[in-house]
Amino acid sequence: MQLQENTGIDAALAAIRGALEAGGIEDPYADSELIVGHVLGVSRGRVQALAVLGERLSGEQAERATLLTEERARRVPLQHLTGRAPFRAIELSVGPGVFVPRPETETVAQFAIDALQLAPTAEPIAVDLCTGSGAIALSLAHEVPRARVWALEKSREAHAWATRNVAEWGDDRVRLVQGDVADLERIPEFAALAGRVHVLISNPPYVPADMVPRDPEVRDHDPELALYGGPDGLDVVRIISRAARELVLPGGLLVLEHAELQGAAIRALLAADGWRAAATHPDLTGRDRTTTALR
Repeated sequence: MQLQENTGIDAALAAIRGALEAGGIEDPYADSELIVGHVLGVSRGRVQALAVLGERLSGEQAERATLLTEERARRVPLQHLTGRAPFRAIELSVGPGVFVPRPETETVAQFAIDALQLAPTAEPIAVDLCTGSGAIALSLAHEVPRARVWALEKSREAHAWATRNVAEWGDDRVRLVQGDVADLERIPEFAALAGRVHVLISNPPYVPADMVPRDPEVRDHDPELALYGGPDGLDVVRIISRAARELVLPGGLLVLEHAELQGAAIRALLAADGWRAAATHPDLTGRDRTTTALR
């Protein structure tokens, strides 16, 4: 596909959709509008309006849209091409080396947001482990302005992206630390939180080691450190369950994202570690996505 100067936006969208469909993109309509919107610097809604109005692309815009379409058709994540990823009420900087936040994680974050809003204190404390881009931690701080949030990330590359996002969205209420969740008790910032945390949340690596994702966007572009959690996918969950017991205050909430079939195993290991009232909850597609438990 090669868009030409003066191509109408409606025709450009159709051509882009065709190229993306040929590449196996799941939602070529949305991606075509997002590509053109990125090139024009406008929203999807504005792209749709401009198409109806008969607006056309300049030569430079046509060339940029062509290049982006070719990369997307090769299954490079759209968020890597635009450098931005929407998550709940914020938009994050992302790129190679960091896990791209997913819409399903937005429902996971809601459990933590609800608990923080109900916390009977002026400044509830939240911890986000394996923060990646900082999506969850920053959403908690953005939507619960009185909360104070600590976030931990092991990967240097992901930590660099999170640092950018904290600078943009943190409002001095998110403390970002680079470190390994396995060393949590030896990290001074988290040792000082022992018994004080109202909500601890994590979207840890939970893909079993022998279950390589089918989607090239995930398999080839998301960092392995953010994906794979050992033979059954629960190695990091086990570490978090034990470490969180030291941080969360009595009555506080633990929130974990996981794969559809891992809920029962996670509830069992949480119960064995002394957590109470473990429950698994579906996402908006009806798939089990979140397990919560009380300290």
